[in-house]
Amino acid sequence: MNRQFREVIFIKDISSGSKELVLQCVNTALERKAEDLVILKLKDVSSFADYFVICSGNSDRQIQGLAAHIGQKLKKSGILPLGIEGERSGSWILMDYGDVIIHIFYKPVREFYDIEGLWSDAPIMAIEESVRKLTVLNDDM
Repeated sequence: MNRQFREVIFIKDISSGSKELVLQCVNTALERKAEDLVILKLKDVSSFADYFVICSGNSDRQIQGLAAHIGQKLKKSGILPLGIEGERSGSWILMDYGDVIIHIFYKPVREFYDIEGLWSDAPIMAIEESVRKLTVLNDDM
């Protein structure tokens, strides 16, 4: 019996690093019109993750669609999440990829929780609305 095994890579095992994963997540979110995209570099202020990717959507359907699209694209690359929370509610979905954690918010919920304010010590990189593809992170990221 000939069995084929598909290799599944968890982010901790990826040699190319978390910066490349951040770029992949941001660009995938941009494909689905994510808004108010920011990257927080937590590497120097946290021990549990290197980056947060935070974005917003205008409806629960858009938020769920963003999460599904990101999950599918990363899965095609062999990257599976350690966990996903909030898929049913659609107001805040958290996707944990180890060193990179993605937060997808409904706008009013994002304002209420103010993740950027909670992590104000972390360097932040805002992605302008006109950007359709990000190729490199800022030097301080």
